[in-house]
Amino acid sequence: MNLITALDVNASGLTAQRKRVELASSNLANSQTTRTEEGGPYRRKDVVFQTTDSFKQSFVDAMEEGVVGVEVSDLVEDPRPFDRRFEPGHPDADPEGYVAYPNVSVMEEMANLVEGSRSYEANIAAIAIVKAMISRTLEIGR
Repeated sequence: MNLITALDVNASGLTAQRKRVELASSNLANSQTTRTEEGGPYRRKDVVFQTTDSFKQSFVDAMEEGVVGVEVSDLVEDPRPFDRRFEPGHPDADPEGYVAYPNVSVMEEMANLVEGSRSYEANIAAIAIVKAMISRTLEIGR
């Protein structure tokens, strides 16, 4: 793997983690949204990552040929049930007085934010190391 490819791999990681953090932020922002345009409460969304190479490659082949990077392959809705709360005075209450709230766990989303930001930081650190390696390589050539 050459150094430019290493930068590309880390750049793809930055893009993927940015999308993950954006989605976790969106989930947190909508954690109390009981009415959406589609009808019903907001449903939590999550990202699915995959390598930009096909999954048909074995690990050994990927190490020999070089991994191209990671990308967000899909955004999926969380199938877990909504949180039902008894609030008979709420405008979105059903006839029994229950309101369906989004299936968003604040703790889970905060963990996703921390994990995404740590992965982002790791990619930034790797980019800094590759830049230093490129700089040193150029110095050797002088």
